[in-house]
Amino acid sequence: MADLLKGIAVILMIQVHLTEFFATESFYNSFLGKVSLFLGGVPAAPLFMVVMGFFVGFINVKTNKSLLRGLKLIVWGFLLNIGLNMHLFYNIFKGTLQFDPIPYLFGVDILFLAGISIIVIACVKKLSHGYALPFIILAILIPLLGEILPLYKGNSNIVTYSMAYLHSSSWWSYFPALPWLGYPLLGTAAGILYKKYPVQIEHIYNKPYLFIVGAIFTVLFIGYGFSISVELPLYYHHGIVFFVWAIGFLIVIVSGIYFLFRFLNQDNILVRYLTWTGRNVTAFYVFQWLLIGNLATSLFKTQSAISIPFWFIGIAVLASILVWLWGKRSYVSEMFSGNNLE
Repeated sequence: MADLLKGIAVILMIQVHLTEFFATESFYNSFLGKVSLFLGGVPAAPLFMVVMGFFVGFINVKTNKSLLRGLKLIVWGFLLNIGLNMHLFYNIFKGTLQFDPIPYLFGVDILFLAGISIIVIACVKKLSHGYALPFIILAILIPLLGEILPLYKGNSNIVTYSMAYLHSSSWWSYFPALPWLGYPLLGTAAGILYKKYPVQIEHIYNKPYLFIVGAIFTVLFIGYGFSISVELPLYYHHGIVFFVWAIGFLIVIVSGIYFLFRFLNQDNILVRYLTWTGRNVTAFYVFQWLLIGNLATSLFKTQSAISIPFWFIGIAVLASILVWLWGKRSYVSEMFSGNNLE
């Protein structure tokens, strides 16, 4: 089921990226545009980060290996920034577009958050000896600190761009550690608890009470949650109140999909596709951004409500093909080198 959740999250990221970068202002500000932004909010990045944290908490990995994995994701983040902005950089250096390239090079996307999160979680696991409580406490403190701690207002570019990864309101700081680190930390706590008490937790999820309580809480404050989700600067730099509401919404999403997953036909083509997508989520995320990012230089804010669904289908299909080819790269390499020919 975890792969299914990751698959849903990354597909929802595609549609919100299209709305953010391709859609005309009229569609972006319409009700359907707001729904797109809402679906690209909590059910996307927060869901993905909680599931990632769950795996990190559930699976035993040596600290050194986790630290190396985190560093690799950060490097991938820089490479992705270069790749998705290649067309933009080309136009900037050619003089066609007048933009400062530095924020696009150092933009804090989710791969940076994932890398930082894995490093922090590995250190906390080492110090806490694998107990869940420190992760729960930190998960609550992180978004709270994001509201309390002052933002850097100095003139040093080095400090400004460095703080974008930790605590910043800069427009290129999409996923600063404060507050976003709270989601994987909470997911890690859930993974640790599930590993220790699988029967008890399965028993809780087999009852509808958790879903009902979460649904009531989510619906009661849906107006507030919606208003933050559809205003991207507020969403990217939200505080503790939205974080608490998002956790309630995530409980509804995970519980609801858990119940559906038990009754769905596992051979259903949509379930199989989303599960496969989730299993290859990093590659899928990278390829969809390479496509959308480079096309956005030419198509920025030009696509209507009629064309956006076609772009969504096209990007999803093309990204899937590229992910499949990436998975088969060793076979393809052998085929073209002649090692596979008889």
